[in-house]
Amino acid sequence: MSLSTLDLVVLAIYFSIMVGMGVWFSRKNTSTDEYFVGGRRFRGWVIGLSLVGTSISSITFLAYPADAFKTGWLRYLPNLMLPLGVLIAAYVFLPFFRRRQTISAYEYLEDRFGPSIRVYGAVAFIIAQLSRLAMILWLLSLLVQEVTGLSPGAAILLCGVIVGAYTIIGGIDAVIWTDVLQTIVLLAGGIVCLWVIIDLLPGGLTQIIDTASAAGKLSFSEWQNNTPVDLRWDFSLSSKTGTMMLLIGLTAWLTEYSSNQNTVQRYCASASTTEARRGMLVCVLASLPIWAFYMFLGTALWVLFQQHPDPTASAILAGSEKAEKILPWFITEYLPDGIAGLVIAAALAAAMSSLDSSINSITAVSIVDIYRRHLKPGLHDQHYLRAAWSVGVVVTLLMMAGAWWLEHADTKTLQDTSTILVSLLSGGLLGLFLLGFLTRSADARAAWCGIVCTMLFTGWTLLSHRGLLPDALQVPFDLYYTGLIGNVLMFFVGYFMARLLPRRTPLADELTLAR
Repeated sequence: MSLSTLDLVVLAIYFSIMVGMGVWFSRKNTSTDEYFVGGRRFRGWVIGLSLVGTSISSITFLAYPADAFKTGWLRYLPNLMLPLGVLIAAYVFLPFFRRRQTISAYEYLEDRFGPSIRVYGAVAFIIAQLSRLAMILWLLSLLVQEVTGLSPGAAILLCGVIVGAYTIIGGIDAVIWTDVLQTIVLLAGGIVCLWVIIDLLPGGLTQIIDTASAAGKLSFSEWQNNTPVDLRWDFSLSSKTGTMMLLIGLTAWLTEYSSNQNTVQRYCASASTTEARRGMLVCVLASLPIWAFYMFLGTALWVLFQQHPDPTASAILAGSEKAEKILPWFITEYLPDGIAGLVIAAALAAAMSSLDSSINSITAVSIVDIYRRHLKPGLHDQHYLRAAWSVGVVVTLLMMAGAWWLEHADTKTLQDTSTILVSLLSGGLLGLFLLGFLTRSADARAAWCGIVCTMLFTGWTLLSHRGLLPDALQVPFDLYYTGLIGNVLMFFVGYFMARLLPRRTPLADELTLAR
């Protein structure tokens, strides 16, 4: 499909606003404190909408509908643990990051365990975020390919350069305020898509609910051979049960709000602890409905193509086409001129709101935790600001290279792939932070014992997943549980070693809850 003039005008306006905001906020970037935390002056509602924009991403706009289109709502289940995770984070984790002028989450690790543990935390975050950047950019490129006819390489290059440019020049101010705007655009685009689907179906919304319910498409079910299988609620490491999916969700959200620089950087940019907590509440109240809405959008697309059979939709259900193509296909084939441009802008917004946050956060961690702390300490702040721009360029290039690799990779739905990669690359960071928050005697020696055991465990799961181990050494659990088990392993190994090797120096009371 070639875009109409009206669609191009809509997209041009959108891109102009994004770039213009980057240029506007670049005038404020006279120090690293301004560039990374915006002078620590943001109100709670701004922080909250920015957190929504960061967390929803194009995984929400494209992968959630894809997953619901091809299967059911099982992978929405972990999201229901977000309120509990945020409640714990707001009153247990947040004070540790607000006690002084922190920029990076991993500064706490040095205060608690020493510089080597800080470097480990920073590197683990950077690796995980680079993989996330690549996935989100690849999803965005799928849509651009559909609507423009560009080759995969050209689409990845175009999107990567645009997002990287306004993020690098605008800093955290541009990231947060564009996230707010992009969250609004994202929701508007999804509403337009659902409205068109309802209009195309003779029974409208009622037909979607009735047809999907009868087929089990609205259930928390595991799908096997295009058939829903009732979800069990027992504890199991070998299959996806409801209880285990909730535990995965709680682990993921506690990790997100304890050790993810994208989130902690928002804590640090807030005007006060109260404003940070308000932002976390706004994020919860907005995120859960938005995620559910986009899952429902995928279900509605399934009902639509049951009523109006389509070769591309059938190929996706059969597995011969990637599921993430379903929404781009619908946008390009079924939306009228002008409206398609708005929805494409929404998809771009979804990707940009996560890409810009991760680029800025990786840059902050690279400069604050590694470059300024270990490689080039004691230089003028302007040197570190210029170095941050250079790091942003490198991160953008790595992001595009990763997206190009994913274009040629063999994946299931990307929501599935994302869950597995996050489990493998989270590095036991939640367990490490909990070891610091909840114990008193653990020091760097105990922490490193936990890290080494977790790395060995993660390596075992990676080799097993790639089929490089004999049957006797294959992991006996579903790969979805890697992150959960890894964090438990990290904490208990570290705690046990701390009992054997208690710390040699006193620990300041403000660094732990243990007394």
